Amino acid sequence: MTPRKKRLVIVLVGLLGFAVVVTLVMNAFNSNMVFFFSPTQVLNNEAPRDHTFRLGGIVEEGSLARENDGLTVTFNVTDGLKTVPVKYVGILPDLFREGQGIVAQGQWGSDSIFTAKEVLAKHDENYMPPEVAEALEAAEKEKAAQQEAAARAKESSAAGIPEESTGQ
Repeated sequence: MTPRKKRLVIVLVGLLGFAVVVTLVMNAFNSNMVFFFSPTQVLNNEAPRDHTFRLGGIVEEGSLARENDGLTVTFNVTDGLKTVPVKYVGILPDLFREGQGIVAQGQWGSDSIFTAKEVLAKHDENYMPPEVAEALEAAEKEKAAQQEAAARAKESSAAGIPEESTGQ
């Protein structure tokens, strides 16, 4: 083999090795990537059905229920607009309680229950995970817009004015 062909073989083997490494790294990133969704997004079918993701929101007051085995817990997570039922088998964090922001990692089941494999609670009174805070803020804005639209509709119907067409 001539020196030129040896260099070509070395370069091609190096490129092939590099391509294999890049493929393996990308596959590892893809399989370990976990996205965050709010209860509204989950119920709007924006979350994957057969893939692990994170659900964040506030534990709804009065929704916490423990089963007799001592490890199985069910509760609801809300963002102020919609509520998702969650089932978790395991020991909850010490800071977990109703009315508190949490992030749960798991899967959305065909029974419309989020089965959590991990539950994370905020670590002090002032902290809330950024994703949860953003989701709650967006839900509050949407709720306010819905209330404002309902109030306008009520005012216009009380005054006998037909509602304006929105063009949708």
